[in-house]
Amino acid sequence: MSAQDQTVTREVSLTQKIAGSGWLVSVLAILVSLVVGGLLIAFTNADFRGALGYFFARPGDALSAGWHAAADAYGALFKGAIFTSADGFKPFAQTLTNATPLIMAGLGVALAFRAGLFNIGAQGQLIIGALLGSYAGFAWHLPVVLHLVVVVVLAVLGGAIWGGLVGWLKAATGAHEVILTIMLNYVALKLLEWMLNTQAFLRPGSTSPQSPVIDKNAQYPTLIPGTYLHWGFVVAIVLVVGVWWLLSRSTLGFELRAVGENPQAARAAGMSVKRATFLAMALAGALSGFAASAQVAGGAEHYLSNGVAGSVGFDAVTVALLGRSTPWGTFFAGLLFGALRAGTTRMQVDTGTPIDIVLVVQSLIVLFIAAPPLVRSIFGLNKLAKGKRPAPAPAAPAQTATEGGAK
Repeated sequence: MSAQDQTVTREVSLTQKIAGSGWLVSVLAILVSLVVGGLLIAFTNADFRGALGYFFARPGDALSAGWHAAADAYGALFKGAIFTSADGFKPFAQTLTNATPLIMAGLGVALAFRAGLFNIGAQGQLIIGALLGSYAGFAWHLPVVLHLVVVVVLAVLGGAIWGGLVGWLKAATGAHEVILTIMLNYVALKLLEWMLNTQAFLRPGSTSPQSPVIDKNAQYPTLIPGTYLHWGFVVAIVLVVGVWWLLSRSTLGFELRAVGENPQAARAAGMSVKRATFLAMALAGALSGFAASAQVAGGAEHYLSNGVAGSVGFDAVTVALLGRSTPWGTFFAGLLFGALRAGTTRMQVDTGTPIDIVLVVQSLIVLFIAAPPLVRSIFGLNKLAKGKRPAPAPAAPAQTATEGGAK
């Protein structure tokens, strides 16, 4: 084979590899979601709807109005999430702040996914972790560093207990983890509402159900002055590396992945499926507990309230799905969702775009991520992944048999 033929073969192989990768599907799913979101933004614009009335007379007016509506909205979203000339990269610091609990809780969901478990309980695990962590933050008075460590440890312990409870019930009784986690989410939420109205948690003199502000010593230090970005983001990066090492380099990670791929084969190989189930859910809950510490000890608010978890626990499922249940994929998916959260207010204020559009875009991302064949068919990836069939080799010329030698 000539050098030119070898080069062509390598290029075709690289194209097939890229077309068949899951990462490309994720990127294209985001792209399609933004395009559909742009169409929805255009339809919410009054100028675009007015131009549709005479579309066949002057189609350029409608197309121009729709383009400018979508471009202005996404431009405002970028300014609110990444950079503005007035504030510099302070909006990006807010993106990282929003992404911190999403990354932590998303890692918990992703870890459970790799072990073959569908963890919908990050919300409840976060709430229980916030209950324990915030109480240690305002009720105890400890030295600097030690106080923050105690808050984080108790938050992680609370999440691990709530997640481990699901793992134990599934291992002991065979109950489905989806039902268990959904029900325990409601239990945690109602427990939070009750605790916030008790003497131990209710802030003195407050008419709202919220706890006292946790001590300054129990708060994450600010990472960038003038912003809400705190050292919890550094902890999130450490957790990403730690989960990557656990899943890729440790014996326990191999066991979790083996059980997730094929429990029967793992059991035949001598692995304890029940032990792996319990540990996977306990570790997933512990990671959600780290997210709880970021919620109560970092950011703008440093107290416990009914909205301490917000939608972090549920968004974490989306983040893990978008990240293909890999640690670094979850990290970048968390950054994307943190940016969407940070930029929505600016988009609404500057352009009047409904804030629900961002929720629609997030939902569309989940939809397309959950349907890879649809994305592949839209962009023709299946055909690219197969590549061109090699041309059949020319038939060798028939050799005529001769009897005797030439004279």
